[in-house]
Amino acid sequence: QVQLAESGGGLVQPGGSLRLSCVVSGSIFRFSTMAWYRQASGKQRELVASISSGGSRSYANSVKGRFTISRDNAKKTVSLQMNSLKPEDTAVYYCRDELLPNYWGQGTQVTVSS
Repeated sequence: QVQLAESGGGLVQPGGSLRLSCVVSGSIFRFSTMAWYRQASGKQRELVASISSGGSRSYANSVKGRFTISRDNAKKTVSLQMNSLKPEDTAVYYCRDELLPNYWGQGTQVTVSS
């Protein structure tokens, strides 16, 4: 059974940083493109960043230059380093194995507010 467990969210002031982590079990992690999504209240879930099995990264324009996605295949973990956070980054953040798009974790809440 595929399970994704996100952690690392919290309340942070504008300009601050957070590091999100997602531990994956039950999938062939090293062959998968892994992605982070977010869903703000009242809005659709959107793709934030992805990293391929070979390490190629892509980012939404809104986070480019501020967020960095990384992966550790040995630990089956994908991380999202978020710097220079803005109030509009407030959302629940989810990771996903793009080969298994029907599986989602519980998400982790990120709130950027002064």
